[in-house]
Amino acid sequence: MQIWVDADACPNVIKEVLFRAAERTGMMVTLVANQTIRTPPSKFLRTLRVEAGFDVADNEIVKRTEPGDLVVTADIPLAAEVIEKGGVALNPRGERYTTETIKERLNMRDFMDTMRASGVQTGGPPALNQSDRQQFANELDKWLQQAKR
Repeated sequence: MQIWVDADACPNVIKEVLFRAAERTGMMVTLVANQTIRTPPSKFLRTLRVEAGFDVADNEIVKRTEPGDLVVTADIPLAAEVIEKGGVALNPRGERYTTETIKERLNMRDFMDTMRASGVQTGGPPALNQSDRQQFANELDKWLQQAKR
């Protein structure tokens, strides 16, 4: 098992949590992006640079994800595909997507897209705060404990 990161949009503070976890546990973490991503030197961290384009990084993550792998992403359609393949999806705020919750999240995403297309200003998500970071670290630790078994 390993961790895949949709790194183009992943906040740096979350990447730092992942870097520390990789070193602490020896779990391989691969950051996938269409730009160069800096990582500290480690045999447990890899970067995979893909071509720029719509969903190129997402498609590469789905292609490489194995059942049980963890994918860190805020991208709801990517999370749905990961779950369908038997992977685990966790967003940078610490919300673990499940087969029970992903359909609702996809529906809400589609609804908000429709609202924005109609000209309604919906705003974005609030800034990542300390509580979000702690929730992410807690959920990551839970997954790491399960992965050890």
